[in-house]
Amino acid sequence: MSNSVAIAAVTATLRNLIASAIAQELGSGVVTTQPPDKARENSDNGNQINIFLYQVLPNAALRNRDFPPRVKPGEIGQPPLALNLNYLLTAYGKDNDDVLSHRLLGKAMQVLHDYPVLDPVLIKNTLGESDLQNQIEKVRLTLQPLNLEDISKLWTTFQTQYRISAAYEASVVLIDSGLRIKSPLPVLTRGVGDYGVYAQTDLIPPFPTLETLQIPNQQPSARLAETITIEGHHLDSEDERAIVFLQNPRLSNPIQIQLQQQTKSQSMTFELPNQAADIPAGFYTVKVKLLRNGKEQITNTLPLTVAPQLQEITLNGRSLNLTFSPQVWREQSVALLLSDREILPEQDTDAELLDKTNTLTFDLTKVPVGNYFVRLRVDGVDSLLIDRSVKPPVFDPRQKVTLS
Repeated sequence: MSNSVAIAAVTATLRNLIASAIAQELGSGVVTTQPPDKARENSDNGNQINIFLYQVLPNAALRNRDFPPRVKPGEIGQPPLALNLNYLLTAYGKDNDDVLSHRLLGKAMQVLHDYPVLDPVLIKNTLGESDLQNQIEKVRLTLQPLNLEDISKLWTTFQTQYRISAAYEASVVLIDSGLRIKSPLPVLTRGVGDYGVYAQTDLIPPFPTLETLQIPNQQPSARLAETITIEGHHLDSEDERAIVFLQNPRLSNPIQIQLQQQTKSQSMTFELPNQAADIPAGFYTVKVKLLRNGKEQITNTLPLTVAPQLQEITLNGRSLNLTFSPQVWREQSVALLLSDREILPEQDTDAELLDKTNTLTFDLTKVPVGNYFVRLRVDGVDSLLIDRSVKPPVFDPRQKVTLS
């Protein structure tokens, strides 16, 4: 790879290549690398070719690509910077003779046509410290046709009078990164007995995977003490070390549910513990740890919502008291859904001192007279209002109140 001097090396090599050709053709002449508006300021009106690098673009083909032996498989390293350099060649004849300038331009284009690949020896003799001569990809020169619109924009940018010119692209210049490579230690063995990767004849992954969670009666959420069925594949375990993990953002440690020896490979069941004080309502993730082939394996995770369950609804005038399970933690968001209305619980000074509670009171003085179905929403999960144990499903009449 080349270093940061590579761009200058390309420009200097082009200058030396064209200067040698002009000297053989006309015996005199200079090659400069100035902006077009500055090219003739310090000249003596002699024969002159000006090479101006007007644009640097990323090379799309080699962008973000690692090159051996810079970065080997498994190593981490910054890929080289791959660039295309766009040059503008402008010819000036002695005493501004246009015919002579055309002759100069023709000679410059001829030599670039004859030598479309920059010679590594010439690069080394010109600016060898760039290491450009050692890069894998050679620097190739390609004539770039410019239409009238491109020419007009280009020379308007230079803010100088137009001169007959030719555009060339030099590609590709690879500038190596200055960052060091991170190389891990070699692998000692590839699995048990160094057998490597096991081949299989189907498209089912060979590791345990959870696919769906089946909740009783196709409910959207589970409640405490309900049995949940996990469906997937490769779920069989060699001993009683199958463990279901339930994780909630409010829990510092996941809930662990120990299962009996798991012999079925496509399903397993577990019961949501009836621990009202320790398992808050809300959103959970479920994963399983199994022992298979003598190794502990952990499955992917699936989402699970645990809903609050209303146990008692008491209406005292316009004050509604709810008793529910599991308990609500002090930092949880809670709201009463009265049909399509949302009502926040009353602020009780004594209740604020408690970390958890299973009773809440709601003020319904501003609610119009009528019949309402009651739901409790805790951390975005609603209590189950629909009774799906019957067909067709119906609203649970026990969760209905009448305000008069």
